[in-house]
Amino acid sequence: MHKARKEIKKRLPKIDLIIEVMDARIPYSSENPLVSQFRQNKPCIKLLNKSDLADPLITQKWLDYLEQDAQTKALSVTASQEATIKSLPRAIKSFLPERTKAEKPLRAMIMGIPNVGKSTIINILAGRVIAKVGNEPAVTKRQQEIYLDNNIILSDTPGILWPRIENKNSGYRLAATGAIKDTAMEYEDVALYIIEYLLSAYADRLSTRYKYNDLPTTAEQALEEIGKRRGCLRAGGIVDTYKAADILLNDLRSGALGKLSFETPEMIKSEEQEIRAS
Repeated sequence: MHKARKEIKKRLPKIDLIIEVMDARIPYSSENPLVSQFRQNKPCIKLLNKSDLADPLITQKWLDYLEQDAQTKALSVTASQEATIKSLPRAIKSFLPERTKAEKPLRAMIMGIPNVGKSTIINILAGRVIAKVGNEPAVTKRQQEIYLDNNIILSDTPGILWPRIENKNSGYRLAATGAIKDTAMEYEDVALYIIEYLLSAYADRLSTRYKYNDLPTTAEQALEEIGKRRGCLRAGGIVDTYKAADILLNDLRSGALGKLSFETPEMIKSEEQEIRAS
């Protein structure tokens, strides 16, 4: 991580524009901490990736919120709609019209925390497999440059997380969406956190997916019911909550629970106020 930070800092002075890939379900929690730290006044295009898994109404709220910064353009994208991603070079050029006719290539750096889909986006832009893709954090290990159409050079960077997550809510959301390795947090704790949120924001999705006769009132009851209904039982009929949590999180990550978002701009303002007050 330290080596990657040094390399990014070294390259940034030559970069014209930053592309930040975020998870549309958790735009705040999936922001790369190095972007704001090293960005200075460089323009930035924020890609809310995996938008096909996110609540479209909340995604629009985030797009509007992010574009309050005049130096920021925000787009919702998904790997299943390649045309939007392939239009990115045009968006870059339109964002920097003064560089349209420049002889030197326009240099953009793409950044993102682990497992937000950065490598998939690079491969779509390049039109070939050039970045390793994997459904786990920290697949990209080194810096590389990719030459795109429209006289654009794209610098790839490894996915980097900050060493200490101040907002415990962000930690749970990152774990739930797979940005943090599953061994980093207790599976059951992550599942209970997510269920508690779903009970308040998307209770109908839980009922539809797991066919509760009566919606449980607590996260613990809901997880137990998932285990019973999916056969996650140990000897004596005891529910294996780890297996039940695994089912829930896999359903969440695959989209089987529907289009979900786990944070809104209003929620983040409230959480930041709590952190400052603590």
